[in-house]
Amino acid sequence: MKNEQVLQEVINTIIAPDEDIAAETSAHVDMLTKPPGSLGKLENLVIRLAGMTGHARPRFDRRAVIVMAADHGVVAEGISAFPAEVTPQMVMNFLAGGAAVNVLARHAGAEVICVDIGVNADLEHVNLLSRKIRKGTANMAQGAAMTREEAIQAILVGVDVVKSEVAKGTRLFVTGEMGIGNTTASAAVMSALTEIAPAAAVGRGTGLDDAGVQRKAAVISQALSTNAPDPEDALDVLSKVGGLEIAGLTGVILAAAAHRCPVIVDGFISTVAALIARQLAPMSTSYMIASHTSNENGHAALLRELELKPMLDLDMRLGEGTGAVLGLHLIDAACLLLNEMATFASAGVSSE
Repeated sequence: MKNEQVLQEVINTIIAPDEDIAAETSAHVDMLTKPPGSLGKLENLVIRLAGMTGHARPRFDRRAVIVMAADHGVVAEGISAFPAEVTPQMVMNFLAGGAAVNVLARHAGAEVICVDIGVNADLEHVNLLSRKIRKGTANMAQGAAMTREEAIQAILVGVDVVKSEVAKGTRLFVTGEMGIGNTTASAAVMSALTEIAPAAAVGRGTGLDDAGVQRKAAVISQALSTNAPDPEDALDVLSKVGGLEIAGLTGVILAAAAHRCPVIVDGFISTVAALIARQLAPMSTSYMIASHTSNENGHAALLRELELKPMLDLDMRLGEGTGAVLGLHLIDAACLLLNEMATFASAGVSSE
């Protein structure tokens, strides 16, 4: 079977959340010893989680942060304050447990799974998932970042990683990434799919100054002009101006939805992957949970485009999955309240 057919089969398995289960959970939430709606977004969150999973009392004992790592040929255009060599160095840092996402994931009881989907280096480590499609994308300012087939293969890597984790009992996923140059690719995808101008989509990434941001926007404009991606075809956009880790995260989101697992979406790069997933499978947004509003320039606009309301706003822009991992604590809190709070009846408290 061709890979595009395999991808379509995954998309076809995504169904709407269970409204009856969500209603059952909502009714129970209203019986808890509190004024109706007084726990605000936590109530809405746990009701959504129930509908997604099909379980009226959801809980998530096993959770995984999927960090997709890849390089970008567009770095040759001078669009990053950090050199491309940082990507493989940071991958080894993830594997050693020393990155910010590792620290936060340990605190949240989550496993960090690092996937080499396109790092421009030969990496070996016992805990590395080596699923390299190619050693980084081509320079999108000069031509297509990758072929359509490579983009689909990268999406299916994400699908396979989720499938393997679900088989182990994982029911909650967090998106993370690493790749010098990936905010440039993400802004290009965002501009192509939303018609938001590159100047409004770009941010400082790894710490560019004003001149660097202007150059970044100009490079994106050149890439869009050179490649003319079709905004009605997400795979065309992804292959021409996207990135391998963005494609991998698209697969993570689609597969999580297909398995009825919530997926906590991190910052700008992850939300671009969510935008692609939405175009490929509109129902997938029902399984997305926006973790935070990144300090990257275009992220808030992306969240509005997806009609997702973030749980946090901490001025973060690190990536890696750091903001999304913090969201795990709120999910745990919502589920604990649902499962452990007394009802008016059980506590003998008057509800009137």
